[in-house]
Amino acid sequence: MRSTFCRIALGLWIVTIGVAGWFFVQGWTAKDADGRIQIVLAPGERDLILGEMRILLKAVHGLVTGLAGQDLDADRRQMEQAARSAGMAMAADVNPALMAKLPLPFKQMGMSIHQDMDALADGIVRKETQQQILQRLSSMTARCTTCHDMYRFGVDK
Repeated sequence: MRSTFCRIALGLWIVTIGVAGWFFVQGWTAKDADGRIQIVLAPGERDLILGEMRILLKAVHGLVTGLAGQDLDADRRQMEQAARSAGMAMAADVNPALMAKLPLPFKQMGMSIHQDMDALADGIVRKETQQQILQRLSSMTARCTTCHDMYRFGVDK
């Protein structure tokens, strides 16, 4: 009797871990009519993610504005602040329930952007050239466009 109970408990535990792992990788997604993957979120969760994307876009704008300035040395402080505003500190307080709803490739792209923003800020402090800064920024915006081509947000009804 006891070994049967242990086998059932172990089986349920394995199934639970498997289902949790599947949701961690797949997230709460559905195929969208336009061919992208729809990430299904509550309205507040969707607003939070879109707000973070606006912060990232403002950081890119701050970097481009600094690069277009006449005095790169004077504009470096602004560019460093812009990059740091979208770094890993921005992603520190993410709700685990929200993270569980996001598919793994989306999470990986998002975290890589935050890490690269911090690395870009460090490069600005080290006085990397405008060309090096633009190359880093181009690599990041390529991932942004890839992500926007792959995913869209839907609202859980």
